[in-house]
Amino acid sequence: MIDMIAKEDPAISEEEAAQYDRQIRLWGLDAQKRLRGSRVLLAGLGGLGAEVAKNLILSGVKGFTLLDHEQVTEETCRTHFLVPSTAQGQNRAQACVERAQNLNPMVEVHADPDRVEDKPDNFFLQFDAVILTRCSKDLMVRVDQLCSQHNIKVFCGDVYGYYGYIFCNLGQEHNYVEEKPKVVKPSVDSNSGPEAKKAKVDPNETTMVKKTVSFCTLKEALEVDWTSEKAKAGLKRTPVDYFQLQVLLKFRTDKGRDPDPQSYPEDSQLLRQIRDDVLEALALTPDLVGDEFISYCFSEMPAVCAVVGGVLGQEVVKALSQRDAPHRNFFFFDGRKSHGVVDYFGPN
Repeated sequence: MIDMIAKEDPAISEEEAAQYDRQIRLWGLDAQKRLRGSRVLLAGLGGLGAEVAKNLILSGVKGFTLLDHEQVTEETCRTHFLVPSTAQGQNRAQACVERAQNLNPMVEVHADPDRVEDKPDNFFLQFDAVILTRCSKDLMVRVDQLCSQHNIKVFCGDVYGYYGYIFCNLGQEHNYVEEKPKVVKPSVDSNSGPEAKKAKVDPNETTMVKKTVSFCTLKEALEVDWTSEKAKAGLKRTPVDYFQLQVLLKFRTDKGRDPDPQSYPEDSQLLRQIRDDVLEALALTPDLVGDEFISYCFSEMPAVCAVVGGVLGQEVVKALSQRDAPHRNFFFFDGRKSHGVVDYFGPN
């Protein structure tokens, strides 16, 4: 059995065993115990944050903290099933607590109305996983580097209109187990034919295989040198979503917000300018990212939030339970094409 985190083994009560019976049958009691002993921080409670909160609270983690300083708006009520329609003007994290807690009374759900930018480093160290949504690039890089030094798993994610992404950093050495079909050893009988001497896969029996994978920091993943021969050779196979993300993060850095439908003409023009500047800084041609993406990156599409939130919740569960291969290290989703892709960026 793989050793996860040096802490006491959280016992599963009979009530919890009944509540999580389906999950325990799916990924095993040990994996559920690891989840039951984990504390998770979610920063940012937009449409994506609501989906992630729902998925992880239902999975049965020990504690779940909702961190958001913003107030509930009319748009929040339209895209957010954890916020009551009567909560306009209230703090978004506090408005979500009641419905979030009702999803699973066995999870300790807390609300924090502070700004994530104002939190000291030691605040993040009390969690086993930190999920950052609707955060600036500088903040994500800072928290990711901090958590990497303390073996805390970091996830970043956002939805921009029809586009969504997640980034995972599970540390320099992430151990997990993967269920594989059992290989039956070949016969040693000298009289057996050549077919009998070949190893065969028994689909009715499985075995758990221990594996290790390494991740890089967000800073390293976003600072690929596209002037190198290796990067140039792989450019045609690189999802354009990666460069679109760079543009959208730069927009958030410059404006302190995401593209706003109410400022569509101005923001569209600014996105084109930022697109040209970002690609020029990366030594890439502007036509790599076409103008068409600009029309589809405004607001949060609930359907895209559901897909990306499902994948993000899945990756957190896999990481904390140490069960099954994680996505390494980006997942991009294009709602226009209903297409998702996993790709790795950063040093090998």
